Amino acid sequence: MKKTGRLLAALGITLGLALTLAGCGKSSNKTVKVGVVGDQDAAIWKAVGKETEKKDHITLKIVNFTDYTQPNAALSDHSVDINAFQSLNFQDAWNKAHHTNIVAIGNTYFQPLALYSNKLKKLSEIKRGAQIAIPNDAANETRALVLLKRAGFIKLNKASLPTTKDVTENRLGLKFTTVDAAQTARSLSSADAAVVNGNYASAAKLSLKDALYAEHLKTGGQYINVVSTLKKDKNNATYKKIVKAYQTEATKQNLKKYYKGNTLPAW
Repeated sequence: MKKTGRLLAALGITLGLALTLAGCGKSSNKTVKVGVVGDQDAAIWKAVGKETEKKDHITLKIVNFTDYTQPNAALSDHSVDINAFQSLNFQDAWNKAHHTNIVAIGNTYFQPLALYSNKLKKLSEIKRGAQIAIPNDAANETRALVLLKRAGFIKLNKASLPTTKDVTENRLGLKFTTVDAAQTARSLSSADAAVVNGNYASAAKLSLKDALYAEHLKTGGQYINVVSTLKKDKNNATYKKIVKAYQTEATKQNLKKYYKGNTLPAW
């Protein structure tokens, strides 16, 4: 009986030690919640997560939002730790409108905003009074109007975030319909043309080579997409490791795979 008791005690100590070590191993993995928009980015970040888990013991929990209004709100209320969906321009507009301190900690990609049409084949076919759908959020509405300005259709006043009310010249009398950015591609069934963000263009199987007009990287610096976090966390070492894990050749290949040429690496 004494031997049995000593054996059980020894087994208990061994089991307790094993559980303690297992618990320590588990707690060494850090979990970081990453907010994204769209299935393409979710897939790309899941691939990044496999690398961070293997190399840095960082587990990425991907939170896939349905529109651009959610990821920064989630960042502010700590529902996510970082997000990767917005351009520098969008981030700046969001901070001004919502009095937040969200900062960029690394570049991801550049998605040219482009003018598409299901009815027209080239820019010169746009006629007087044509209906143009553009995104309705402040940053992307401005971006769409700047695109149309560069295309030679309109002129704008010097407002920092111009809207359709700031159009000072409209040589063809274009009619603008503002819709949620996620709906611009769908608007092509009714509008003559629509300005569509790169991720939504890819999801709708719109190819950049078929666009009537598009942004260029050399003039779109403020529209480079970034990984963002709260200002107080801008020097977080874990987040920096995640950015480094994203900015790889493997991610470049996944950008090609999931965005079909509509997205350019920007690091």
